[in-house]
Amino acid sequence: MMHRNARMKRDAFLADIGARPLIMGILNVTPDSFFDGGRYLAGGVALARAQQMVVDGCDIIDIGGESTRPEAEAIDDVEELSRLERALEGIVTLDVPVSIDTTKSAVAARALSLGAVLVNDVWGLQKDPRMADIVAEAEAAVVIMHNRTEKDENLDIIADIRRFFERSLSIATRAGIPKQRTILDVGIGFAKTSRQNRDAIVRLSELSDYGLPIMVGASRKRFLGSLTGDGVEGTLVGSLATSLSAIGAGAAILRVHDVKEHAAALRVLQAMRGP
Repeated sequence: MMHRNARMKRDAFLADIGARPLIMGILNVTPDSFFDGGRYLAGGVALARAQQMVVDGCDIIDIGGESTRPEAEAIDDVEELSRLERALEGIVTLDVPVSIDTTKSAVAARALSLGAVLVNDVWGLQKDPRMADIVAEAEAAVVIMHNRTEKDENLDIIADIRRFFERSLSIATRAGIPKQRTILDVGIGFAKTSRQNRDAIVRLSELSDYGLPIMVGASRKRFLGSLTGDGVEGTLVGSLATSLSAIGAGAAILRVHDVKEHAAALRVLQAMRGP
């Protein structure tokens, strides 16, 4: 059962969804993540980075100990936890809630016991058969992300995302995870072509019938290089433009590396929209 302080953070975060666009700040305590691998491995450095993200305007911090990029080397839960535990102990004391980015139920369970309130699973509860039960037992929120083992350029990506979500939501329901604690993520950059990444964002409204908030994580993704015209991969400019497009298409949460810049862009967007 979730501790009272963690539950309050969880409920405040969930209550804010839909009232305004929210920012999930990415903190990778990994040596090999595609954008910031190795920068925040040390516990003190990770805590300082988390503190800065809070100052910059993030609503939740997503900490991960294993890279999810396609070429990344898989690690076991012992190694993943060794990277995470020291950083987590400090970060969970901050004023914002903490999410654990993992596909392993043992890692999720330990992070939740330390004070994390949300599990961000890039395999949408479909990889580790214990994950859904761990989330339910801890009363945590969950992000169900669409994923595939390989690209298929002939797919209607939204149809494939819907099939995946149906399976994941069925698993969540059987485990007893309430819908009000469930968030969907279309999985930008995960086994999708550049066109499919674009389609997944442009056609977000086709997923509105689930009645669940949608998170988009296009930050610094490789496919952005094919959109900027200069071939430069993972630019901040491309990230900001794509994130704002996602908000316009119906996204409720942005998962980003550059919290300060996204927070500023969202303030401008809100000012342009008016009250």
